[in-house]
Amino acid sequence: MPAVSVPAAASSVTVIGLGPMGRAMAGVLLDSGRRVTVWNRTAAKADELVARGAERAATVEEALAANELVILSLTDYDALYAILGPATGSLAGRVLVNLSSDTPARAREAAEWAARHGAVHLTGGVQAPPSGIGSPESSTFYSGPEDAFEAHRPTLEILTGTDYRGADPGLAALFYQLQMDIFWTTMASYVHAVAVARRNGITAEEFLPYASSTAASVPGFLAFYTPRIDAGRYDGDVDNLAMGAASVEHIVHTTEDAGVDTTLPAAVLGLMRRAVEQGRAGESFTSLVEMFAPRAAGEVSAA
Repeated sequence: MPAVSVPAAASSVTVIGLGPMGRAMAGVLLDSGRRVTVWNRTAAKADELVARGAERAATVEEALAANELVILSLTDYDALYAILGPATGSLAGRVLVNLSSDTPARAREAAEWAARHGAVHLTGGVQAPPSGIGSPESSTFYSGPEDAFEAHRPTLEILTGTDYRGADPGLAALFYQLQMDIFWTTMASYVHAVAVARRNGITAEEFLPYASSTAASVPGFLAFYTPRIDAGRYDGDVDNLAMGAASVEHIVHTTEDAGVDTTLPAAVLGLMRRAVEQGRAGESFTSLVEMFAPRAAGEVSAA
């Protein structure tokens, strides 16, 4: 693994990729007094940042040569290889903070690829929209070599708060995707409920306080069920799958009556019915975790 020698007070950084997130990052770095070099395939996206004091690199090679710390804000890892692949001769000695979204497996592959070319790869998973960049209340997962993370923590903490998850380069991507699993399924259920409400003459604004109340109750349920799941306990003393399936069936019928697509609640109902068929009718809905992925021998448990 290439050694990291950058002092913690490093004051210059390169940002490659100037979509909304990349522009926000470069902007707050400039505001902090960092010297910022930027590069984007569409060069005009750098114009505003250059007017604020950033240096525009003419080529990727020039952007890489400018600084040891290189922040990548790209669509995915395919974009990483497309952009940096032709410039591998300029990667030696760089610390690539890859804030692009992709899978844990691809993050590990990218770390190996970077190491073969003499670079260090830090995986990042940003848990904020562009408007949250620059706020310490926002957070980003990081994983990879700890010395690289610690050396550049002062700069990374200008962007958001930091949450270092360990040396495995796949961990930041994993934690990020776990968060996205919850976020997108939750938001999908919200807009589905809004569709049913709208068909019944209820506006999203009228429904908002009730949707917010339900969302606000979720942390309490998570706190209650988490130790039970870790202990492998799926007691049906509070809820059970037979009750849950009946409840979701009513949601499906209500959706049908409203003339709204039933795909989302029908999928949940299908999962619950499968679990009931497997003999879990009297167990909590949390036992679905065993249907999704039965606990393997030696799998982590808090029991």
